[in-house]
Amino acid sequence: MKTNSELQKDVQDAIKWEPLLHSAEIGVIVKDGVVTLTGTVDSYIKKTEAEDAAKRVAGVKALVEDIEVKFPNSLSKTDADVANDALAALKADWSVPDEKIVVKVEDGWITLEGELPWNYQKEAAKRAVKYLKGVKGVINNIKIKSEVHDKIEQKAVKNALRRSSIDDSDIDVSVSGTTVTLTGVVNSWYAKEEAARIAWKTPGIWHVKNELAVDYEYAF
Repeated sequence: MKTNSELQKDVQDAIKWEPLLHSAEIGVIVKDGVVTLTGTVDSYIKKTEAEDAAKRVAGVKALVEDIEVKFPNSLSKTDADVANDALAALKADWSVPDEKIVVKVEDGWITLEGELPWNYQKEAAKRAVKYLKGVKGVINNIKIKSEVHDKIEQKAVKNALRRSSIDDSDIDVSVSGTTVTLTGVVNSWYAKEEAARIAWKTPGIWHVKNELAVDYEYAF
């Protein structure tokens, strides 16, 4: 069991452990498992690194991210430059069907739109652009429209979860058409996201509803 102060220290230590974040000024506020991150960083990748580090800490039930990205003048770029760099990065990534993706940029924020057959391609598209200079954030609005028409088998999804490293004993899987819904309880934010990532690999899938709750014992 962890108190709020113990969880706060664990999250702070996890953030400091990341090489990119050694000198970053990131505040951590904790209340009953809900972690709020605040502060200012000079790149979007540092913002996402802090978020990922916090999610991996045992006891984090939910994350509120309030980190602002502010560039020094030497790193600032026009939206047109960011858009051109994003298009080039998508084209260079072999796993991304870039011709199916529309890129919009406003005030350093990249919005990705379009339709792709697999979720891994959607995630690859985001990875391709989030490291670019001048990016303040990425909104991934790409939709999944599978080209596979196999019927989704509930048992296949459950077996995939069982093969994984997460504890699936309290995870329930339901299937409706092209949608897989995950309900139940897991013991970490990592397990919740990992369960969804595994479900997204199902042939024929269009949607994953991740309704898993994160449960952890706290000492108040």
